[in-house]
Amino acid sequence: MELTRLFDLIPYQIEKYNKDIAFSRKEEGVWKTYSSKEAQSIIDELSLGFLAKGIVPGEKVAIISENRPEWNFIDLALQQIGVISVPMYPTITVADYGYIFDHADVKIIFAGDQTIYNKALEAGKNRTIYSFDRLSGVSHWTELQAEGKSGDHAGLAAHKANVKPEDLFTIIYTSGTTGKPKGVMLTHANVLSNLISVSHIMSPPLGTSKVLSFLPLCHIFERTASFCFMYMGYSIYYAENMETIGDNLKEVQPHLFNTVPRLLEKVYDKIVAKGYELTGVKKKLFFWALELGLKYDPAADMGGWYDFQLKIANKLIFSKWREALGGNIMQINSGASALQPRLARVFWAAGIRVCEGYGLTETSPVVTASIGTREEIKIGYVGKIVKDVEVKIAEDGEILVKGPNVMQGYYKEPEMTAEVIKNGWFHTGDIGILEGRYLKITDRKKEMFKTSGGKYIAPQAMENKFKESPLIEQLIVVGADRNYPAALIVPSFDGLREYCKRKEIAYTTDAEMIQNEQVQEKYLSEVEEFNQLFGKWEQLKRFELLDTPWGIETGELTPTMKLKRKVIMEKYADRVEKLYS
Repeated sequence: MELTRLFDLIPYQIEKYNKDIAFSRKEEGVWKTYSSKEAQSIIDELSLGFLAKGIVPGEKVAIISENRPEWNFIDLALQQIGVISVPMYPTITVADYGYIFDHADVKIIFAGDQTIYNKALEAGKNRTIYSFDRLSGVSHWTELQAEGKSGDHAGLAAHKANVKPEDLFTIIYTSGTTGKPKGVMLTHANVLSNLISVSHIMSPPLGTSKVLSFLPLCHIFERTASFCFMYMGYSIYYAENMETIGDNLKEVQPHLFNTVPRLLEKVYDKIVAKGYELTGVKKKLFFWALELGLKYDPAADMGGWYDFQLKIANKLIFSKWREALGGNIMQINSGASALQPRLARVFWAAGIRVCEGYGLTETSPVVTASIGTREEIKIGYVGKIVKDVEVKIAEDGEILVKGPNVMQGYYKEPEMTAEVIKNGWFHTGDIGILEGRYLKITDRKKEMFKTSGGKYIAPQAMENKFKESPLIEQLIVVGADRNYPAALIVPSFDGLREYCKRKEIAYTTDAEMIQNEQVQEKYLSEVEEFNQLFGKWEQLKRFELLDTPWGIETGELTPTMKLKRKVIMEKYADRVEKLYS
């Protein structure tokens, strides 16, 4: 069958693969599964339920929930009748909920659990709310499904036929690092073109492979990926929550999952921490294998002696890493922010193919992606430009994108849209270098700053490099219009506690620990070591250690874990001033 709209994906899957397990989620300790046909039946009944409620094409419905099959069911049901979904992060504030509900004129809200429901109720101004969990006194999503069971199934076909590929299917509000959220308008054609382009870089076999999903479905990265998984006949299993990912990987034994670099960094840090707990020969073998892996280049001929050693390291050490990921992993897709090159090297050395990509919500999202083969991977680059997408670099270094994946625009913001889409090219705000079809990101255009001496500083590149230290969790480079760059540093407290244990440094609190003279000296040596990788004008002259990590809930990070620089600078203004006093 021909695929022209996103809701065609499940009928396509039924025709081509007829999956026994299309979607699955663990409920009360048991994996509950839905076949392709069961999913389509539920989706149709929900579409008819919405029609029975008087919801008409073009109206907006909000989905606020952790990942679960019901998320997809509501999303696809809305698509079939031309209703526009407005997905939202469960973690954002009540004020943000209220702004988006009003700005998008949301009619109905779907809330995952009690916490989300309470926030939605406060912000919702008497809007109708359904829940996914069964909550006391709250309409359950199955009530809407039940209402559609007696609907006109034959007439539903006419509603589906009225939906065109160029129709808007979702508005995704991006938090950004400053200002009010912007509503990115995406069509069926935008995302469908992108998922087909992305399908060419997936290595697990069609129709029989399994994926574990835990990145938020409200983010376009995981959402487009999920549509791609449906297209490729992969069984989608949803992790219970972020804390159970390790256990769920062992249970599901997936062939693929998507992640963000921060999670890979945490996996790596935990592995290294366990290595430090070893003793004798085991400890020596572990760090020998680690050092070997950190030198690896998948696209290079490393030589016979290196390959021989790597074979031994894989058998003795790296095989345990693969087991911890379920034992079947063929590909990990990493996106949303820059992946440290050392992580790419060591995971590829361990037989774990981490494929980095680049994109934005405005581009549906994928612009470039890495193919999971040694020959195609290029460490330090975010992959090759995907099929049907064009990229060029402007005179000032900005990355420009053109293709069927580029958004319609920002909802109710024609002037803002005109600022970023010029002559058909979307201006990403990212600075990069294009080598053939390979792209390297060097910084964010708006984040670059000048020192008082007139020297340009690209903070993101510096921050990513300094965070390679196992003792640094988060870091922001400051120094706009000052006479030198400096930094606020949030330690990796797991790594730091391990260091204090080895050095027999006594402490009672994190705040006390970071004031310890030996700890301060250790961070000074870490900073001095990484400073050598930068020009003299870029090197950090001073730094401050903070005892509280930055988070989404506390406002310093966006839901995609990017630094909210303005918020941090305001919140820590006194600490920044101290760096220059």
